[in-house]
Amino acid sequence: MSRLGKLSVTIPAAVKVAVDQGKIKFEGPKGKLAVDLPNGIGVTVDSGKLQVTRSSDEAEQKAKHGLVRTLIYNSVKGVSEGFERKLEIKGVGFRAAVKGTSLNLIVGYSHQVDFPLPTTVTAKVEGNTIVVLQSPDKNLLGDTAAKIRAVRPPEPYQGKGIRYMNEVIKRKAGKSAATGAK
Repeated sequence: MSRLGKLSVTIPAAVKVAVDQGKIKFEGPKGKLAVDLPNGIGVTVDSGKLQVTRSSDEAEQKAKHGLVRTLIYNSVKGVSEGFERKLEIKGVGFRAAVKGTSLNLIVGYSHQVDFPLPTTVTAKVEGNTIVVLQSPDKNLLGDTAAKIRAVRPPEPYQGKGIRYMNEVIKRKAGKSAATGAK
């Protein structure tokens, strides 16, 4: 049996769980999420704990057992506490601002980049250079952060660009001054 799959998920008091055919819905103070159940994977809820079971020991069932349990755990944590991801902008004149439901980025191009945020992702900017993204959906939050980082990925020579907070960029040495050979 999957080591992760056999662990039960504790449901906080503020989270409501509804099990439909092939789908589990979660509702909490931070939002609503749903997880689709693959064939052969079942869920039982009793006394504030949620247990994931599988119908057989086939390789496909084993592979999905732990995955579904982790998706459920992330959904429960997301609707109760939420997730946060921070991005840091490095570079002279580089900055960000939130305008309505989009993130306005000035990152060294001839134009400003307006990045539309998904409905469940909120952003705030600290000190013009730190972007804090928050969402109950961990997967969507990671995808959004990766797309924002892709607008201007950090370059290895001067380190300018958008990076995850505390991300280490391998730096390269620049060109050395040419010495004229005589």
